[in-house]
Amino acid sequence: MQRSRITLLLVATLIGTTTLSGCDENTAQQSATPQAVPVGVINLKSQTTTLTTELPGRVSAFQIAQIRPQVTGIIQSRLFTEGSVVSKGQALYQIDPATFEAQVAVSEAAVARAQASIAINKSKAERYKELLKIKAVSQQDYDEADGAYKQANAELLTAKAQLQTAKINLDYSLVSSPISGQISKSDVTVGALVSANQASVLATVTQLDPIYVDLTQASSELTKLKQALASGSLSIDEVKQTQVKLKLEGGSEYAHTGTLQFSEVSVNPGTGSVTLRAKFPNPEQLLLPGMYVRAEVVEGVKNDAILAPQRGISRNNKGQATAMVVTKDNTVQSKVLKVDRTIGSNWLVSEGLNEGDKLIVEGLQKIRPGALVNPSPIATASTTDAQ
Repeated sequence: MQRSRITLLLVATLIGTTTLSGCDENTAQQSATPQAVPVGVINLKSQTTTLTTELPGRVSAFQIAQIRPQVTGIIQSRLFTEGSVVSKGQALYQIDPATFEAQVAVSEAAVARAQASIAINKSKAERYKELLKIKAVSQQDYDEADGAYKQANAELLTAKAQLQTAKINLDYSLVSSPISGQISKSDVTVGALVSANQASVLATVTQLDPIYVDLTQASSELTKLKQALASGSLSIDEVKQTQVKLKLEGGSEYAHTGTLQFSEVSVNPGTGSVTLRAKFPNPEQLLLPGMYVRAEVVEGVKNDAILAPQRGISRNNKGQATAMVVTKDNTVQSKVLKVDRTIGSNWLVSEGLNEGDKLIVEGLQKIRPGALVNPSPIATASTTDAQ
């Protein structure tokens, strides 16, 4: 009886030991199986993107007119308010017109005298012509009469030209503005003697609306852009290509959109840059000549562009851009990229990523190349229109 109990106890102990051994083996096998790391991914899609570049620039006046006298005389009166807006043709200064009025009168008298001389010599020439037919006068007498008539006509033309010059000088005694714009302070006062075509200006009129912005772009960047357009990697947007947006010195955006006018055909040898000119409306006169600004200019349109979030791109020890993507078997693969520029919160990737790649943007600190992952899609904002 006692032997049977001992035998049963030994059998039970062996069964328990075998069961525990089986559990330990199962636990070891489970711990040896790698666990998939949860990561957040973005499914990359190609898109049409408008590429822009930011260029520095200076504001310059649309038109500047330096007011100078064209006749000599004494300033009789100033006819404008300093700093005001004047119109094209508006009178600014009156130079004493007495001398010029007298010259007009003298010239008018010369014209009248020439006209009277023509009438006398014409009548004489006609009479001599008839008398010559009957040999009542000599050929020489007729020739002299005809010559005097023609000379009188020439004197009339000279007198009329002198009269026109006198009238022009009289008109110039009233100095007017050749353009519309804001006028500066006056550099002369009433009673000042001014000379025709003098070097010093009386005042300056500046047109501020519209206004120009002169931008500078490195010639190397312009060459690169032209090559991209020629190769077809970039295309031209006919609507947006000439549009220019402006940022003021404080960083705020200018309310009005400008238009690109032209690009210089020569490179500045001192700076290695090319000047581009844009025209902006300036109704509030917020832009003033000499002001520093930054302009956003459209370069072109890139089709099938790959935009990758910056948080999913890092740099290796060589300074190369790298990204982690999920393969078809849910393992991590590291890729070396070539990035062109930042667009908003994204990198424009020119090489290394393709449409359909699953870019890891969350959980990067937990993974390494070859690791097994459990990817979860993350929604991202559309970035079709680039800056």
